[in-house]
Amino acid sequence: MSDSKNIYDLTIVGAGPVGLFAAFYAGIRKAKTKIIDSLPQVGGQLSTLYPEKYIYDVPGFPAVKASELIENLEKQITPFAHDICLEEEVQNLVQEDGHLRIETSKGIHYSKAVIFAIGNGSFQPRRLTIDGAAELEGNHVHYYVTDMNKFSGKKVAIAGGGDSAIDWALMLEPIAERVSIIHRRPEFRGHEHSVDNLKNSDVSIYTPYVIDQLLMEDDSFKGIQLKETKADNFEKLDLDSLIINYGFTSSLGHLKDWGLEVSRNAIEVNSDMSTNIPGVYAVGDICNYDGKVKLIATGFGEAPTAVNNALHFIKPDTRTQPMHSTSLFEGKEATML
Repeated sequence: MSDSKNIYDLTIVGAGPVGLFAAFYAGIRKAKTKIIDSLPQVGGQLSTLYPEKYIYDVPGFPAVKASELIENLEKQITPFAHDICLEEEVQNLVQEDGHLRIETSKGIHYSKAVIFAIGNGSFQPRRLTIDGAAELEGNHVHYYVTDMNKFSGKKVAIAGGGDSAIDWALMLEPIAERVSIIHRRPEFRGHEHSVDNLKNSDVSIYTPYVIDQLLMEDDSFKGIQLKETKADNFEKLDLDSLIINYGFTSSLGHLKDWGLEVSRNAIEVNSDMSTNIPGVYAVGDICNYDGKVKLIATGFGEAPTAVNNALHFIKPDTRTQPMHSTSLFEGKEATML
């Protein structure tokens, strides 16, 4: 029964910037914490959609690159050795024997309290739908770039016309042997500065083109055939890897089915970030209350409120207004020595 289960104090669903900061604060409150995210790396939208873009609304940073912010947040939680479960999508949430059972695409987790920090919902990439793409996924066809070095010395093409596609093309240019970018429209949809950088780079630009077919030889991937939109012009590209960046679809999943109060595509919360389900809290863009402003800075403020109140829920004699972070963290460091 429950005694044999590995029950965590807090489980944070979502490893974006707000979820990571909630995990940090849970760490200095000495809470046994787990993080679950549907993506293959931490960072949420910042890592997946625009890692090279600058963010201007984080206090203390006139400008900070998205990837740098996530890197710093990862460093911040390192001392606490939280369990992190990636590529797991939460599919059900059930109250059971005084705790919460979290059912995911990979298994079951148990927690005394849960904090949702899932932004606009779990992300799934829009996939390439032509013949053979599914069979090549993960080997030659990619939807995420988690390690740029694996493309070192390779011939790489990126399909997409937004900021994220341009970012990856520019980041891979000094690493790969050759980088091409393919967009179905004559003009890119990225920020003007990024587009100018792309046009001034050595990246080969194919516009307006779409991927017509994957080129195979003896069951080996050799490249792609491109077709000019609204014309019968074709181009062949020799490739080692193809990165698809057609954007992502987000979903709030079964939040309503779990009994959570949802309105305007967000979870309704009280001033202590609690939802209508005891022990369940929400922070960041996924939560809503009167006067809510959707900024990363807002989510950073909501995270400690949720953590402190969740710990008070778990153990009512726990203070909701803890000591200053300096004292808390010094206490944690002393414990670690």
